[in-house]
Amino acid sequence: MSLWDNYSAVRSHSVLICSKLQKEDYVVQPVVDVSPPKWHLGHTTWFFETFILIPNAFGYQPFNPDYNYVFNSYYENIGARVIRTDRGNLSRPTVDDVFQYRAYVDEAMEKYLPALTDPQILELVELGLNHEQQHQELLWYDIKYILGHNPLFPEYASDNIESGLLNTEEGWLDFTEGVYEVGHQGENFHFDNELGRHKVYIQNFSISTRLVNNEEYLEFIKAGGYQDFNLWHAEAWDWLSQNNVKAPLYWYEVEGLWHRYSLSGLEILKPDEPVSHISYYEAAAYAQWKGMRLPTEFEWEVASAELEWGKLWEWTESAYLPYPGFSKAAGALGEYNGKFMVNQKVLRGASIATPAHHSRNTYRNFFHPNLRWMYSGIRLSK
Repeated sequence: MSLWDNYSAVRSHSVLICSKLQKEDYVVQPVVDVSPPKWHLGHTTWFFETFILIPNAFGYQPFNPDYNYVFNSYYENIGARVIRTDRGNLSRPTVDDVFQYRAYVDEAMEKYLPALTDPQILELVELGLNHEQQHQELLWYDIKYILGHNPLFPEYASDNIESGLLNTEEGWLDFTEGVYEVGHQGENFHFDNELGRHKVYIQNFSISTRLVNNEEYLEFIKAGGYQDFNLWHAEAWDWLSQNNVKAPLYWYEVEGLWHRYSLSGLEILKPDEPVSHISYYEAAAYAQWKGMRLPTEFEWEVASAELEWGKLWEWTESAYLPYPGFSKAAGALGEYNGKFMVNQKVLRGASIATPAHHSRNTYRNFFHPNLRWMYSGIRLSK
């Protein structure tokens, strides 16, 4: 596949994800963590315009100079930007404007890419494609949150990614204590937070071969798990109390019967399906209730070759911190991962919304422990 073909395929997939939406769906921002789909489509386009075309394509003129302010996400080096909470206030540029922006940049990239040979710029293009694929996963999270918080619980489409949620037979894998190597190695694409490869000492541990399912988590609820402060971290108990949390996100009890909102609409809870949209707080409390714990990210990586993924990001007990020898790139691209290495927990694996090659076993996803709008689940360790 040529570079242009790869670029075109990635860019088309973002549009495909949004193709089931009504135009009004593109502009909604219910909470700070959710960005309107329109903004994702504009921001991923801005990345190619800002980092590839403007500095490198001779004669390129920006589509609209104001878009640098509108679609910059968190790059302080690039300049001022719309505050994240205000993205839903952007009635302009319109949805049509954003699609015109995408077409304009894609046309310029189609002319620019065939003659591109500079290895540093080629790396930037690859980063831009992986960046857009990360936003494709975020689009799934945000679309589900937007539709799932609509009082009518509309379906996205009857045929959707959630049919990929699977679970396997229960079992345990045992690993002996010793020194193991973790971290990325090889020439294939990776993010800077996966470097460098290093040794860790791990004690004896066992890890479950499958994710916790809805039926098991429902037992935790019925046993009063959300009312027992002994199971929760102090910060978690404050979060639970202040937000009146009583069940996973998208769970609803209707006339004594538990339902879950999915991309197909509101459905009766499927007992064998992995429990999803779980915060770290909830995952840790459930593990405490079971007399177990969550794995560390290093235990998870060591075990990953023998695990069947349930297609949910899996919370670990590890704080998101730099590996030995980590260094940030100069300028704006150095803001991509490094500046978020505080107050976050690592998740490992992949989800049903994850592009295939992003599911490598060294990939380090990270979120604040209270968040649960992503496709996250629980794997137990002991």
